[in-house]
Amino acid sequence: MHGLPHLEPSMTATPLPEAARPANAHAAGNSPRPSPFKVACSSCNLRELCLPVGLPDAELERLDNMVALRRTVSRGGLLFRAGDAFQSIYAVRTGFFKTCVSSEDGRDQVTGFQMAGELLGLDGISNDRHSCNAVALEDSQVCVIPYERLEELSREFNDLQRQFNKIMSREIVRDHGVMLLLGSMRAEERLAAFLLNLTQRLQARGFSPSSLVLRMTREEIGSYLGLKLETVSRTFSRFQEEGLLEVRQRQIRILDQEGLRKLMNGAKC
Repeated sequence: MHGLPHLEPSMTATPLPEAARPANAHAAGNSPRPSPFKVACSSCNLRELCLPVGLPDAELERLDNMVALRRTVSRGGLLFRAGDAFQSIYAVRTGFFKTCVSSEDGRDQVTGFQMAGELLGLDGISNDRHSCNAVALEDSQVCVIPYERLEELSREFNDLQRQFNKIMSREIVRDHGVMLLLGSMRAEERLAAFLLNLTQRLQARGFSPSSLVLRMTREEIGSYLGLKLETVSRTFSRFQEEGLLEVRQRQIRILDQEGLRKLMNGAKC
């Protein structure tokens, strides 16, 4: 899908085989519970989607030693909040998150959705404080990567530094994609681009390219895409009436992917 804005996904068709559900609920404001499990990047089924892509075995072993903890966050719990001291970045191992910022009137503005194989916490690098909240959309688990140790390894291994630069660049591209959506696309084009990107990311993780369960609400989709809740709901209904989608609450089946692509590409004409 050349030219598709890079949006963060938040859905899945079936749970990842390594899914581990936390036993205790995480109350807002409490730190997520660390897990005693040892994470091995070298054997992780997400290694091709996450930080260690293409690293030699010796460097992967060093990274294994650095990523010593997992944390679990129950649905609705906070991994970190705006204003927290920045210490680590987090690789999503299972589950889904949204990042959001609070406006002056108290409303939350969704800034992204993150799924397995993606990183959270990069917002804290610039001023050593997180600038947004990271909220679990379902019971989730993350690998904790201490940033100081990551910097130390990056100075030793050029491949790791190169990979981290790619991740930072990906974040910039994502932000530009969102700006394109909000600035030049109609509601139908925004939602089509969003859904096409979700299916693209599903395929990269071995899931169905056409059937998905949205982990976010329509209100959260609207917040991310700059649309009112009523507009999102109306657009889903229109897509179903036109035979593009089959919609059953949060279960979505894409019937005409090419039709969605043509609709999205209409924004570039």
